[in-house]
Amino acid sequence: MHGLDRLSDVWVYLAASPLLGLTTTLAAYIVALQVYRRLGFNPLANPVLIAIAIVVSILFITRTPYKTYFEGAQFVHFMLGPATVALALPLYRQWHNFRRSALPLMLGLAAGSVTAVASAIGIAYAMGASRQVIVSLAPKSATTPIAMAISERFGGLPSLTAVLVICTGILGAVLARFILNFLRIDSHPVRGFALGVASHGIGTARALQVSAEMGAFAGLGMGLNGVFTAVLVPVVMPLLLRWIG
Repeated sequence: MHGLDRLSDVWVYLAASPLLGLTTTLAAYIVALQVYRRLGFNPLANPVLIAIAIVVSILFITRTPYKTYFEGAQFVHFMLGPATVALALPLYRQWHNFRRSALPLMLGLAAGSVTAVASAIGIAYAMGASRQVIVSLAPKSATTPIAMAISERFGGLPSLTAVLVICTGILGAVLARFILNFLRIDSHPVRGFALGVASHGIGTARALQVSAEMGAFAGLGMGLNGVFTAVLVPVVMPLLLRWIG
């Protein structure tokens, strides 16, 4: 009982301070990472997915408002910017390989970006989704800030887009290994670039766990796909919106 009382006192203290969100996020990810390691880095045990499930469960059980949680979690959110910039180091180290593969990379980028946007729009339209949902889906394969900005500009729901971006990243990180193995694609640059284009930051994080080379190409794919999507969707979206009415 004494231990439970101490735990209760600690929770009361954390719940009244911004440390709640930060502590919950870090603890959830540490637990998720341990599970991931225990299962031999099986992609099905993606630590981001497990950590999200843990955090959501804790907030639901304790009835903690998201606003209260985010007061602390925003510190982790802020670090997304520096973490993205830090990808410049592996990119610099692989620059000679990028230059030799420039044409195939650009063709792969165009194919991947167009397919991601077209498939999302086509499937949503065929299933009778509303115009707002279709707009929210279109930029789902770009990194979150770019996707949310595009969605908001054309009347989508930025919050829905953010969820779809996260789901896309997790699904890509989980399924990419099986799909690429089935297609007998063994090249780390190709696997990494495909992960970055299809699964943005979460896919890039997964690629970095495999090798520095794979992570560098994933980072390049993520960055280029964000730029390409930011250019492609605003051009295509007005035409699409006129077509679907």
